Amino acid sequence: MSSPLPTADAEAPLRLRGIALYSLAMFLFAGTDACAKYAGQFVPVMQVVWLRFLVQVLLAILVFQPWRAIALYRTRRPVMQFVRGMFLAGSTIFNFLAIHQLQLDQTMSIGFSAPFITAALAGPLLGEWAGPRRWAAILVGFVGVLVITMPGFGSLKPAIFLSLAAAFSNAFYILSTRLLTRTESSAGLLLYSATIPMLLIAPVAVPVMAVPPTLLIALCLFLTGALGFAGHWCLVRAHQQTAVPVLAPFMYTGLIWMILLGYFIFHDVPEPRTLVGASIIIASGLYLLYRERVKAPDRQAPVDVLDG
Repeated sequence: MSSPLPTADAEAPLRLRGIALYSLAMFLFAGTDACAKYAGQFVPVMQVVWLRFLVQVLLAILVFQPWRAIALYRTRRPVMQFVRGMFLAGSTIFNFLAIHQLQLDQTMSIGFSAPFITAALAGPLLGEWAGPRRWAAILVGFVGVLVITMPGFGSLKPAIFLSLAAAFSNAFYILSTRLLTRTESSAGLLLYSATIPMLLIAPVAVPVMAVPPTLLIALCLFLTGALGFAGHWCLVRAHQQTAVPVLAPFMYTGLIWMILLGYFIFHDVPEPRTLVGASIIIASGLYLLYRERVKAPDRQAPVDVLDG
């Protein structure tokens, strides 16, 4: 006998709990980037990237104990898992290189363009074509990115292209994740998403490994993986309790945390064009979410993928 559907009163606490977990995940991801930016000033960036995934793998194994349910971790599409891991590795490498030279709020704002890239590519790759209104929102979103990235040819920072490369890599990671959710378990996707990049990056990172000069830097290196793992766990738990359209707007709380962490840790003050561009991107993103709800209220959108 099937259990009764939850009433509106019963759903409200779950929604609030899901929103709280999702907002916490955004804070943890911002902390991941802040720790990576700080540690990257003293040790090679590739070391920071590799340890971020190594720590996440170790924590995932300790927490999930995959040997207890090995069937959940068997993959039917190993090639696609490998390609997905390459996209995540690229996204993280480009992002960590970018935050080494840019302010946290800039990389976060440019990173918000990933959903627009995903929406644009979902048609040719997944057969999910965007309508005229969604295309208008996509174009407006890219205007916001241009406001941030193109203040003038004289002051254009090359690192901005690293952040854009991270956004494109993340978009392809989201699309590959959506393809794999049709055949793979969530637990398997979480573990593979850290294990494959760890193995891919090891040959490049291990030869340049350096001893952290202080205990604080060593702690930051550990926290890049620990906070990333905790953030993804909160993200999964939030999606288990609350619908995607309810949660997705709270993705933009990450910009608040990035601004605060950038100010208090690195004394970075957001530039006016960053705030203007971020506002355009957020408004366009919220409209895309609205269109998703109107056009397909019963179809769940792909799980958000934010990774530092």
